[in-house]
Amino acid sequence: MPRTIDLSRTVHDLVADNPEVATIMRDLGFADIAKPMALETVGRVMTIPRGAQIKGIDLASVVEALEAAGFEVTGKPGAAPASPAPTGEKDAAAGAADGAADASDAAGASTAAAATDEAGRARLLSSYVRRLSAGEDLESVRREFVANFSDVDAAEIARAEQGLIEGGTKVEDVQRLCDVHSALFHGATREERVANAEAAVMESIAGGSGKDDFKTRVLAALKGHPVNVLTLENKAIARQVAAAQQALDTGDDAAAAREFALLAQVGGHYAKKGDLLYPVLKVRHGYSGPADVMWGVDDEIRDELRALVATRPDERGSWHDRAVAVVRRADEMCYKEANILLPLCVRCFTQQEWLQCYVDLRGYEPCMVDPSELGRWGEGEKFAASLDARASLDGGDIALPTGTLSAAQLDAVLNTIPMELTFVDEKNINRYWNDDGDVKLFKRPASALGREVWSCHPPKVEYMVRNVIDMLRSGARDSVDVWMQKKGEPVLVRYMAVRDREGNYLGTLECVQPMGFARDHFAEG
Repeated sequence: MPRTIDLSRTVHDLVADNPEVATIMRDLGFADIAKPMALETVGRVMTIPRGAQIKGIDLASVVEALEAAGFEVTGKPGAAPASPAPTGEKDAAAGAADGAADASDAAGASTAAAATDEAGRARLLSSYVRRLSAGEDLESVRREFVANFSDVDAAEIARAEQGLIEGGTKVEDVQRLCDVHSALFHGATREERVANAEAAVMESIAGGSGKDDFKTRVLAALKGHPVNVLTLENKAIARQVAAAQQALDTGDDAAAAREFALLAQVGGHYAKKGDLLYPVLKVRHGYSGPADVMWGVDDEIRDELRALVATRPDERGSWHDRAVAVVRRADEMCYKEANILLPLCVRCFTQQEWLQCYVDLRGYEPCMVDPSELGRWGEGEKFAASLDARASLDGGDIALPTGTLSAAQLDAVLNTIPMELTFVDEKNINRYWNDDGDVKLFKRPASALGREVWSCHPPKVEYMVRNVIDMLRSGARDSVDVWMQKKGEPVLVRYMAVRDREGNYLGTLECVQPMGFARDHFAEG
């Protein structure tokens, strides 16, 4: 009797029933299926047809591979043709069809004329993305980037990325271009790049587009300001990157592994950027392209560091090669943060946004920096005090169908429930979360209140959140459970549809509950 694969079921359930499906899907290009965390989270709400659409993989080829493995495939989407590839993917495919091998030579002869204005340079960047997507060597594109963009303002690169993504280019493809950004100041070594960046800043003190770079330097020296805190951490990360690189250069992978265990702490710093910088750039200032691209690169670096730390160096050298690659990316991200991200934030953020960022930063542990190095920003302290003064619970009683509570009582009741609770309303806006004062498994900066819930998640999981809420809103599901490991403890994240007494959808409640107590209870029994 043939085995059946129902394409309407989630990837998680299909793999649970037939583990070999994971191997088939991985070989077709669904790399994340090999990651247990991705399978336990995204896999629980993702179907194969939806995944194929997102990855730009022809569903017919997936069905063919499953049938070749002996499966009977059911639950196929109607006879609708495969979703057309976004503009950027079409361009990449066209570029590959025209001959990716000839692209570099042809481009080299015409780039000087093409890069005479911002529009021309934007077209050049688009061509770089096509070539990288078609498999061209990164270094050949990097050389051209240096030749044509050595004197271009970082904000222009950000605008060009924004245009590419708005035009349909996949964020993952633009991330390939992000790996070229370290050449922005065209130094062959890190020291030369930093020296060139310093020279560019000093030359621009008098005004012009460089005024944002100068202001960034001023804020970076202002004790306690968010730019100061992030700069100190970024410099500490750069020092640890150098230590990891030095260990790799000696050929002692065991020593390098120890340095990587320290470098993996970079996740705490990346979390600050993901919670406090990228969403504000994306939602309030329209820089969704650069925010999503750098956010995605941060996630890839962090995930690869964790994977390397969890893996023993091997004799065949694959661990070493991966380590060299991720150290380079981490080094480049340090440079891009200092010379692209922070100046862009300084240009865009209002004083009020920096003040809120200062308050939110108090909920995060310092990353690779001694707390004694971090000062207090006077303006931020005044703002925090004003927030504390306004946080009064002296309002009147709240009448409910089954009783009456004061605001103080309701706040205390919600904070007594041993879960992290977050409520997203019917318009997908973050409206509330409880706060008992303890350290949270999932940080919730106050700046996220009043924003769409999508903006609080990195690009790679945004579609999962959308799928979950769509299922709850439509009534297809009343709840969705996601299990994960967090800080060595099993954690249950349950998303529940909130409906009124007539069954109308009011929003989604996220309940985060550490389950170590249950594990320990039954282990003792």
